[in-house]
Amino acid sequence: MYSRNSREVTLNRVMTDDAQKLAGDWKLVSFFTEDVQTKQRTNVYGEHPSGYIGISPAGRFFGLIAPDIQKAPQTMQEQAAAYRAMLAYTGKFRLDGEKFIVDVDVAWNNDWVGTEQVRFWRLDGNKMFITSAPIPNPNMPGSMIIGTLVWEKQ
Repeated sequence: MYSRNSREVTLNRVMTDDAQKLAGDWKLVSFFTEDVQTKQRTNVYGEHPSGYIGISPAGRFFGLIAPDIQKAPQTMQEQAAAYRAMLAYTGKFRLDGEKFIVDVDVAWNNDWVGTEQVRFWRLDGNKMFITSAPIPNPNMPGSMIIGTLVWEKQ
């Protein structure tokens, strides 16, 4: 006999199996946005962005991304620009099908604290692709973009 409780256990097991596949350290390979209409891609963080994410089996996500910068910032303006260009946050994560959801509890941008950051994930061999839902392009009013991050398991 098939009961609702056994179905919930099976669903939780699938979630655990997926989370186990994601557990570990991942190095950023590329980060690009794509215009929803024109399909034009932009390497927002340069050709060789820096970044790592860590996903713990206990359900915590850590992430840090920085652009491809050739020299250390020297002036206050350069330091401010470097800060604005980075991303860093952590929180407990959960999977809901293809959704990867982080309940942010610490972030470089305090506006993210207390929010849920929802992305979509898929694995292809030792690479993980994380994409955003379409969002307004901050550099081109009226257009929408999707962000894609490609990570390689370490």
